[in-house]
Amino acid sequence: MRIGFLFNHDQIHQVAHSLPIALALVEIGFGGEIVVATTNAALAAEVRRIGGAHIGTAIEHVELQPSPLSRRMDAVLGKVVPAGKLLIYRDNLAFFRSLDVLVVAEKTSLILKKRYGLTNLGIIHTRHGAGDRAIGFNKASACFDHVLCSGPKIRDRLIAEAGLDRDAISIVGYPKFDLIRESSRVRFLPTAGQVVLYNPHPSPYLSSWYRHGHAVFEQFLGRSDHGLLFAPHVMLFQRQFVVTIDRLTVDKAGEIPSRFLRGDNIKVDLGSRASTDMSYTLSADIYLGDASSQVYEFLLKPRPCIFLNSHGHVWQGDPNFQHWRAGEVITCPDQLPLALERADELHATRYRAVQEDLFAQSFDLEDTPSSIRAAYAVASFAERQCRTNRHLTLVPA
Repeated sequence: MRIGFLFNHDQIHQVAHSLPIALALVEIGFGGEIVVATTNAALAAEVRRIGGAHIGTAIEHVELQPSPLSRRMDAVLGKVVPAGKLLIYRDNLAFFRSLDVLVVAEKTSLILKKRYGLTNLGIIHTRHGAGDRAIGFNKASACFDHVLCSGPKIRDRLIAEAGLDRDAISIVGYPKFDLIRESSRVRFLPTAGQVVLYNPHPSPYLSSWYRHGHAVFEQFLGRSDHGLLFAPHVMLFQRQFVVTIDRLTVDKAGEIPSRFLRGDNIKVDLGSRASTDMSYTLSADIYLGDASSQVYEFLLKPRPCIFLNSHGHVWQGDPNFQHWRAGEVITCPDQLPLALERADELHATRYRAVQEDLFAQSFDLEDTPSSIRAAYAVASFAERQCRTNRHLTLVPA
């Protein structure tokens, strides 16, 4: 039995969502082969950093390579669309055929079944985050053989909206939380009274950045009572253009003017490891955002939240904006100073209880680590998958 974990992205933010499961398979004594596959140097380095001595010993590490043609195509198209991310499957079909089960945190791997005919390959989706965006519950979610989810909110929406069978879902908690180390918490912007984490999403039709990002910065210039920690979703500045496929939209993140990069109360991080390992969500005092699922990681420790509704969404009662119930919703940065003034009081009197309920619905955490629970679910599925495939080979064509 051979289980593969694939990391195929421009950035490293998905590694923490499923690599802990591979490590937990070793811990529970899984008897089959465990393989981790990466598609670029940054992913390979992050896998080795988190996996430590297990990588290359108990866990095989395969670095998948694109063909020369795919490299040339990606050089032309990669500034706008993730061409290399899609072409890597075609270029490495022999590797994927060697697996019984593939564990992934994203949906592009479904191309292996739909386009390349690997119907006997069982694909498990770990998801990456506990957010509310509709794309996380679209019909593609039902194309996986099994889905691991963090809590009942995710399970119920997968059943109701994606049409996924309840038996194809396992609630396992949030393996990324198993990587948190309290000693790693750092106080960023130590001279600021309170640190505001501004964490806009890349999606042009949801993000506050394109319309209001610069105006948000303006609100913090020269202030000592509040500091701004600008750590957007790591894909916001990854390419020259940002393209979203769920609602076809295209925009440019643009530049950050130099006047915003000066001063002791502003820190900008467009995609370092700290943007993905919860360093910022654990350390900030106030969350300011729009559609990023990182707000749920912030709620691991309830604190004030403010949401910027730059597009005038009618959000009340919409499950895609359920996280906006966790704090005050404003419509323009001019409203930010007063929102910051009342954030602590509103959190204590109105929003803390809401946050605790949202967190409980999003994350089913137990004494048993989430990665261990997920490892048992993966191992159980792999056993069923192998029995099914053996049965199919015994049935005459």
